[in-house]
This record gives sequence, structure tokens and C-alpha cells, in this order.
Amino acid sequence: MAFLTACGFTPLHGQQQVGADTTAALRQISVLPIAERLGQLLRIELTNQLTPTGPPRTPAYVLNVTVTETKQNLAVRKDATATRANLIITASFKLRQAGVDTPLLNSKVRSVNSYNILDADFATLSAESDARRRAARDLATEIRSRLGIFLSQRTAG
Repeated sequence: MAFLTACGFTPLHGQQQVGADTTAALRQISVLPIAERLGQLLRIELTNQLTPTGPPRTPAYVLNVTVTETKQNLAVRKDATATRANLIITASFKLRQAGVDTPLLNSKVRSVNSYNILDADFATLSAESDARRRAARDLATEIRSRLGIFLSQRTAG
């Protein structure tokens, strides 16, 4: 264990001063509006995870996210109708300092969620909507983790 601390390894979520600095830095991120309903869901999740006490009054960072969605049919019946599908959602995000156009971090995350395609249209729509909500939660968690890692290295250095 002594070797890990000597190489600069520090836990992301911990009770150390570096962890507190990272949490404080995450709370200084303003999330710009994201297009479409999926974007709204993702922005809500990001805001809840990054700034649970409310948006910062004077943000130090601005997060810009764009989302793309594709569907992939998996199980196909003999009559060529699908019975299961994957909802593949990719979020590209850029973190920049407030008032500066040059991005500090530019990355992508991806979430794949499956749902059943049923005979009842409303049931299929509900299953797809649930997959979309799960994807928004997964993407927000992954983006928060990547931002936390980036900002912990930035505040430690």
C-alpha cells in the first residue's frame, strides 16, 4: 500500500482533503441545456449528481453535452418482426472553464439498454421510455465519474 501513495494514487471518493476539493469542484459545474426529451432527462440527472444543493451562482466550469440515440433490433421472429431491441445512447461532453472557449476535457460515454418489443404499442413505448431513463442515469453517473477523476487530478496538481 505504501507504493500506491508514493506514485500519487488517491481514492476518488474518500474523506481526504483531495476528495473534498473534488466534490467542491464538481459543485461548481453549470450544465447547459441539452436538446430533446432524452437531453432533458440527462441534464436533470447530471444536475442532481453534480450540484445536489442547487446550481452554482458563479460557476467555475461549464459542461456542454450532446446526445445521439440509435436502436438495434436483436431477437427476430419468423415473420421478421423484432421482439427485443437495444437502445444505444452516446453522449459527447466538453468541460470548459467559465468564460473560456477552449475545452479542458472532451470525451464520450455510451450506454446500452435493452427492452422488449411487445404486441401492445403502449407497453413497448413504456419499455422504451424506461430504457431511456435508465440510460440517462447511467450516462450521468459515468460523466460525473470522469469529471471527478479529471478535476481530482487538476486540484491535486
